[in-house]
Amino acid sequence: MSGLIDAGVIVAVVVLVVVRQFQPQKVVSGERKWWIAPVALVVVAAREPGMVDAGHRVASVGLLTAGVLVGLATGAAWAWTTRIWTDESGAVWARGTKAAVGIWAGGLVLRLGLSGVGALIGVHQGTAATLVTVAAMLLARTGIVVLRARRPLPAYGVVAGG
Repeated sequence: MSGLIDAGVIVAVVVLVVVRQFQPQKVVSGERKWWIAPVALVVVAAREPGMVDAGHRVASVGLLTAGVLVGLATGAAWAWTTRIWTDESGAVWARGTKAAVGIWAGGLVLRLGLSGVGALIGVHQGTAATLVTVAAMLLARTGIVVLRARRPLPAYGVVAGG
């Protein structure tokens, strides 16, 4: 894919995720397909040439690793600020909170900082590195939400005892 198409895919995924996070969504704790979207992003990224800058392999792998760690940390923070509850039927629901906006902004600033460091030291980082970072973030967020959904949860909006 071209860089423009990759950028479009990244923006589309981020917009979809951000918009959907503020709407209540059913969490299926037994669902085993939550990891498919992050894996698909990694597959798309792996098909891109230049995920690792051949002229600066060590620095490039270091920046890629740092990006993955930023993605995992951002996803984990996002997951722990997600509100999870059960409804009257016992179904588990999740919805992002206002804190997620700050977490997203912080993750974006960190990712841009890594790109800046790469540019300063002459390491070329294509969109594949960003795709992998987004994949790590989605993997951590969804995995933690699914794990949290398996615990006993409060029932918001349900009359006590009844």
